[in-house]
Amino acid sequence: MATYLHVVVFLWMCAVNLARPSTTTDDNSLHFMVLGDWGGIPIYPYYTPDEVAVAKQMSIIAENINASFVMALGDNFYENGVTDVNDKRFQDTYENVFKAKSLQIPWNVLAGNHDHYGNVTAQIAYTQKSKRWNFPSLYYTQKYTIPGSNASVALVMIDTVTLCGNTHDNVLISIPPQGPENPKHAEDQWAWIEKQLQDTIKDEYVIVAGHFPVWSIAEHGPTKCLVDRLKPLLEKYNVNAYFCGHDHNLQHINEVNSTVEYFVIGSANIVDPTTSHKDNVPSGSLRFHYARLLSLGGFAYITATPKEMALVFAQGFEGKDVYQYNIQPRH
Repeated sequence: MATYLHVVVFLWMCAVNLARPSTTTDDNSLHFMVLGDWGGIPIYPYYTPDEVAVAKQMSIIAENINASFVMALGDNFYENGVTDVNDKRFQDTYENVFKAKSLQIPWNVLAGNHDHYGNVTAQIAYTQKSKRWNFPSLYYTQKYTIPGSNASVALVMIDTVTLCGNTHDNVLISIPPQGPENPKHAEDQWAWIEKQLQDTIKDEYVIVAGHFPVWSIAEHGPTKCLVDRLKPLLEKYNVNAYFCGHDHNLQHINEVNSTVEYFVIGSANIVDPTTSHKDNVPSGSLRFHYARLLSLGGFAYITATPKEMALVFAQGFEGKDVYQYNIQPRH
């Protein structure tokens, strides 16, 4: 264990001092960053080497591409969220880690299972204290216009814990969601999701984002209630992509004969190479999986133009691009 930790610390020190090659930008593009499961640790120093490396490389790329915002896909504070709006974790795990000037842009935040273990309402309330933390309610929408065009990108941010129930984790076993704690609240959100998707008919790109995966080959695997109820809505309304975290790696999954792209972006704090659910996704659907233990985490950055939306996975060690996929507009 000591040898492994020494290697991790060495790579961490290298990572935070490496500069990434300059990235060309297009003024007629919308650029943004995506990360998930980034929430540090509940003891000093309240962050991990992976989180610090990811923050460093995100800041370099965000500056190079002039990113407009960040999407944060839940598990914002391990292990049990925050206690109140003044919890020091907001400073120690978030503000003091993602402190670069290029990351002082809006963060569109949603909640993960670990956030619901604590006071998730306090995370919503932090929106009023922070200039960049945007978490107005458990589920909400954001819309952006691609510069120099009339094309738009719609984000539908959902709360998968309300929809499906929470997980029950301990050191021996992780029990998946067993159904919503409050069925009425879940049904209210299902109706809201469909209404929002109906209203995106004119948007070139629609991204639905939640914490639990629809499909995943990793430790937690697919989420049954999302496969049963969200997947049909994504297909019915021709959604471009579903972004999630929960599993601590990078994945791209696309079912045969489906236009919906599924991206797991959950390795901003720790990497888990588990592939225990590789047989629980549709045959031939896995396009990419990345979970190298010494990669110091991973995240995504995206460039959207009226012609295509390019999603790139990058690793935390040196900001190296490890995968790119171009998403086509709906129209």
